[in-house]
Amino acid sequence: MNRAFRFAAVGVVAVSLLAGGSAAAFAAPQELHSPAPIVATAPAAASLTAKASATTVNAWQEFRISGVAKGITAGTKVTVQQKQGVKWVSLPAQSPVNASGSYSVRVKLGLKGVNQLRIGAGSTVSPVVTVTVR
Repeated sequence: MNRAFRFAAVGVVAVSLLAGGSAAAFAAPQELHSPAPIVATAPAAASLTAKASATTVNAWQEFRISGVAKGITAGTKVTVQQKQGVKWVSLPAQSPVNASGSYSVRVKLGLKGVNQLRIGAGSTVSPVVTVTVR
């Protein structure tokens, strides 16, 4: 009988300690370290640079426009655009952006005079490059 009483007493004490400890844990929660705030960074704005290998060429003479594409996925095609009047017209000269972000496009122009050109990839365009065709 003495043994049964001891087991019961130990059980009651254990249950009261567990219940009391958990009640205390819920009654007075400890302050936890809050994680560092998550800061969402905006994707880098896409940009293109452009430089012509020549500023003056003969009609239909090949030259290159090369540059760097930032924020544009490798493999994306860049297109040469020419200003005709007030409109920008895409020419059939294209080149993919390589893994390092650079590109180089071969261009031939037949329209004599000062030509304003730029590179476009989607809605991103480069600054204007001027090439004179003689």
